[in-house]
Amino acid sequence: MALTTLPDLAAAEAPVPRELVARKGRGDRVFFGGASFSGLVVLATMVAVGVFLAIQAADALSATGLSFLTTAEWQPDRGQFGIASVMIGTVLIALVAVAIALPISMGTALFITEVAPQWLRSWLVALVDLMAAVPSVVYGLWGLFLLQGQLIGLSRWLNAWFGWIPFLDVARADPNSPLSSASVYTASAFIAGVVVAMMVMPISCVVMREVFSQVPMGEREGAFALGSTRWGMIRVVALPFGRGGIIGGTMLGLGRALGETIAVLLIISPRFDINFHLLEAGGNSVSSLIALRTFESSGFGLSALMAAGLTLFAVTLVVNFTASWFVARSRSGASSEA
Repeated sequence: MALTTLPDLAAAEAPVPRELVARKGRGDRVFFGGASFSGLVVLATMVAVGVFLAIQAADALSATGLSFLTTAEWQPDRGQFGIASVMIGTVLIALVAVAIALPISMGTALFITEVAPQWLRSWLVALVDLMAAVPSVVYGLWGLFLLQGQLIGLSRWLNAWFGWIPFLDVARADPNSPLSSASVYTASAFIAGVVVAMMVMPISCVVMREVFSQVPMGEREGAFALGSTRWGMIRVVALPFGRGGIIGGTMLGLGRALGETIAVLLIISPRFDINFHLLEAGGNSVSSLIALRTFESSGFGLSALMAAGLTLFAVTLVVNFTASWFVARSRSGASSEA
């Protein structure tokens, strides 16, 4: 009887997994091509703007060098110009705006996602989105003719009780005297920052709301099952999960505040000296400087304005890319098994 031998399993070749190839339909190919083209157009536009500003600002930057960042005066005809004062004013206005907008935005986002009933939630979302669509000139007129008069009393109170803090002191005013002029508190960086805060609040709120809405349902229900209150669930689950969204939304708002032009131009009184006093009348920003001096400048003066715009463009890009990185990180792991 012949014996049959089994094949040597060790010598057999290991099975090779079959490669799966997903064939894209016509609609998928069109969408992929259109999305890729749109992204490339956006990147190309940003690069073109940066290159254009750099070329136009070359004459001014070569004439001043690094002193362009440390000079407070703005007299391009005399060769004495820089963005030290306007950049400090820009940062102060943006910081005031972010300090006011951050708690309002986060509170509104948490209320919409965690507290408001379903029928009210859609209305609040629409109202917040509508605030983002209001033109900046409307905010500027509102701040100039209505809000500024209402904030003079608050500015006087802050100076009276917190004037020992250097940036809340007003040297030209006696806050304890009822006869002191109120004009020293008008057209200040503080008033401009409050108006800009109302403009950046919807942007920050939208980002935070989207991140809070992605909190895993399993973790929410687990917190409630362990006896947590609604605030306890928000503090333990929602806020840690949305930390990246809070930072990203705040920095996106900061980027918007740094570049705001019309509202600041309508409210603030231009001055070209380094002023850290938020409540004192006068100040400036890079964007308002460009809007104010563009039509009266030519040649070298226009090149100086382009250099200021290039600096603001670079700062805004850094802030926005950092915000996008935080927002992207906050969305990882958004799903959970209940």
